[in-house]
Amino acid sequence: MKQNFTVRQGALDGVEVFLSVAHHRSFRKAAVELGVSPSAISQAIRVLETRVGAALFMRTTRSVGLTEAGERFFSRAKPAFEELVAASEAARGLGQRPAGLLRLSVPRAVVPILLEPLIASFCQAYPEIEVEIAASEELVDLAAEGFDAGIRMGQFVAADMVAVRLTPPFRFVTVGSAAYFKRHAQPKHPNDLQQHACLRMRRSSGALAPWSFNENGHVFEMAVSGPMIANDFPTMLGAAIEGVGLAQVPEPIAAAPMRAGNLMQVLEPFALMTPGVFLYYPSRRQIMPKLRAFIDHVKSRENAKSEARNKPHKKH
Repeated sequence: MKQNFTVRQGALDGVEVFLSVAHHRSFRKAAVELGVSPSAISQAIRVLETRVGAALFMRTTRSVGLTEAGERFFSRAKPAFEELVAASEAARGLGQRPAGLLRLSVPRAVVPILLEPLIASFCQAYPEIEVEIAASEELVDLAAEGFDAGIRMGQFVAADMVAVRLTPPFRFVTVGSAAYFKRHAQPKHPNDLQQHACLRMRRSSGALAPWSFNENGHVFEMAVSGPMIANDFPTMLGAAIEGVGLAQVPEPIAAAPMRAGNLMQVLEPFALMTPGVFLYYPSRRQIMPKLRAFIDHVKSRENAKSEARNKPHKKH
């Protein structure tokens, strides 16, 4: 059954005053508690009684009591008002300290190479924050889907978003396995890919992503063909390691298999440099402490890495 949550404008006005008078059985004591004049208390009660359509108090020169309508109003208004106060305190708590649920929309490829070590240290540093990671290649509307922030490669971050760098720029590399190159000659130019099995990725829009290259500063795209289509880089990388075909993937996720000898890079002079990976969110004005804590944690780790890279090595 659909509930109607429409509330008349001003319906809550005067409720706090009513509850204070009902609690103290005194307009004067209510005025002291709320820090206003007794006449302001009387005016607020008159307005509330007019809006409700019934007298809520019986007043004499010596005492203040509740009418039957007042008793009924009090029995329903008191727990409801206390719940509103509790809700306000809960919201204020999240607005003042790093706590609550932090929801991030993240590509699958980013999780193992970037996010897992970051999340581990973050959760230790901020035990009151729960982190929810929605791993998907889809470019979601953060606000509409209820996410605090997203993580994407720089070229996919909209211009109106606030972006925080997570990685340095990196290349898109073309890789294949030794088993594949036993069956096929290594390509020397992107045009040679017409004779190769190329693993492709389908974007969230449904379109197949072309492969991109840089030849002497000229960036161009190529439509390729092959035996398999995936919707994330890790799947493509795994298929390339098994010798299914060539894959074009971000260099950071191919680095470990290349070091292990499971993949070989080809077309290296034509590798395209990308902006890197960024954390992004809609507005600085709306940032909550939980997200600010995550951003500060990211920056502190990146600064530590940068200092380590730039620190001169001691000669033995």
